[in-house]
Amino acid sequence: MARMFRVLGFFTLTIGLMAFAGELVEMALLFFLQTAFFVILGYLKFTERTYITLFWAYMLVTFTGFSYWTIFHMDMPL
Repeated sequence: MARMFRVLGFFTLTIGLMAFAGELVEMALLFFLQTAFFVILGYLKFTERTYITLFWAYMLVTFTGFSYWTIFHMDMPL
């Protein structure tokens, strides 16, 4: 399970680098922070139950933040 967090770190790094190449600096920084988060967690040697709980907490925060942003901060499409 720890290896999967390192894989998530790799994919978020890849997305961050593509965003940086596309001059989306804020998005790139967000994904670089997620990369650091996932890689650090990947080397902490938690139990599988802890990793699953951390992943569910991450998904809850991410989807809540994404839903909040799309509902209250984005303009309505024309």
